[in-house]
Amino acid sequence: MENNNEKKDYIIRLDKAKKNRNKNDYKKILILAGSAILLVSVAGAAGITASRQKGAKPVAATGSEALAVETKAADDTGEKESQQNAQEAKEKEDVINSYKNLGIVQVSGYLNVRKEPGTDADVIGKLQGDSACDILEDTKQGWYRISSGGIEGYITSEFVITGEEAKKKAQDLVKLRAVVQTDNLNIRKDPSTDSDVVGQALTDERYEVVGQTDGWVQIPTGYLSTDYVKLEYSMNEARKLDLKAMVFNFYKNIGISDVDNYLNVREEPSENGKVIAKMPSKAAGNILETTSDGWYKIQSGKVTGYVKSDFILTGQAAKDEAMQVAELMAVVNTDMLNARTEPSTDAKIWTQISNNEKYPVLKQIDGWIEIELEENSSAFVSTDYVDVRYALPEAIKFSPLEEKANAQSSLRTQIVNYALQFLGNPYVWGGTSLTKGADCSGFTMSIYSKFGVGLPHYSGSQAGMGKAVKSGEMKPGDLLFYASSGGTINHVAMYIGNGQIVHAASRRSGIKISTWNYRTPVKIRNMVGD
Repeated sequence: MENNNEKKDYIIRLDKAKKNRNKNDYKKILILAGSAILLVSVAGAAGITASRQKGAKPVAATGSEALAVETKAADDTGEKESQQNAQEAKEKEDVINSYKNLGIVQVSGYLNVRKEPGTDADVIGKLQGDSACDILEDTKQGWYRISSGGIEGYITSEFVITGEEAKKKAQDLVKLRAVVQTDNLNIRKDPSTDSDVVGQALTDERYEVVGQTDGWVQIPTGYLSTDYVKLEYSMNEARKLDLKAMVFNFYKNIGISDVDNYLNVREEPSENGKVIAKMPSKAAGNILETTSDGWYKIQSGKVTGYVKSDFILTGQAAKDEAMQVAELMAVVNTDMLNARTEPSTDAKIWTQISNNEKYPVLKQIDGWIEIELEENSSAFVSTDYVDVRYALPEAIKFSPLEEKANAQSSLRTQIVNYALQFLGNPYVWGGTSLTKGADCSGFTMSIYSKFGVGLPHYSGSQAGMGKAVKSGEMKPGDLLFYASSGGTINHVAMYIGNGQIVHAASRRSGIKISTWNYRTPVKIRNMVGD
């Protein structure tokens, strides 16, 4: 306002002066002068404003102003958190409501999903404890037909809660999870494609999200690439039965033994190197390095040594062979596991089996696995103490016995080394041929026959020959006898030293090496006579 008044006063004074000199031109002069003054005035005002803005210092807020700002920020944060909580609650509620007939599995381990309603039906998946499913049908005979994780099958209804109880339980089970969108997705140790693969995830499997980093989702067992998962609130659901391809998780650079029986693993990369182990036919190992003279350094099972590269398949050929050979096995993960006659802790303990031993899986019953011990002999073990997965044969620690000066020791060495020549040859029930096939007693009978000792072709009869030996005193060449669940002797093996036996085990495995107490022997007999 002050600037406008000054402009007006100036124009009035100028007008009066001009009137006295030239009354006729006063309008022209007035317009020109006014325009000039207006331009100067506007420019000056703009300059003053700019100068003030440039040199101005921020004015400190008063206490009440600061409090107001802080209160508004807190209100905004609180409102944001409230909105997030409401959104999260809604998403969780939507997850629960997405199940038409919700069931929650209540077991300590996992519940088998079967193709048909019966304990003899094929297992097609598993539901871990607290996993969710949609109950499609109640058979009224102890089974639910369910849908979960892309699998449709049957589960026992005994271990499933439903209705309002299930919905209440579900409130704590809905979590942010990574839902796998592709098959055979690698789970890596660290968030990098260069990191070791520690497992594989299958389509529709769900993993709780522990954290997120650039392009990766952290789950309890490792990291998944965000390119192949969808993040959403959900509950855990069924998982498909492990695929054979899962065996590749255990081998970074897989090699498969390409021999008919056994391949020697040596301490050094030389034909003269000490034999420290044997790889059965189609056994797998990790190739650690390649020498310049035709050897691979390989790690197989608990053995690390050298094998001739001529007898090892690699690359795609090894993978193709592995897919043909891989079997569903129960791998013992505890010391001296009780093997029972029936799938119950009330059943008789038939025998005990050792840690890390692998047994073919014959049947899966909820909470129990039926395993093959040898031909026509099986037992039941708890799923709490075995890992059920596809596995490949691996190297077995072994060193040939050296000839001894003592005649009897030398004879035992000869018997054992002769027996080991037939590793990998077939099992044939009733057979006695060391090359074309033999059963357990036919094998031991034919071995001892070579050294002038006659034995009958029946394990029970062989157990009555020779003289008794305690387990702490057994020597290479002694025979170990194992019994059925009813106590009848039904299997025989030969002790070869270093806690191992050789025996014709089954059609599945042929003549093989095992630990002497892979199950508990009931008799040990000395047939040499020393």
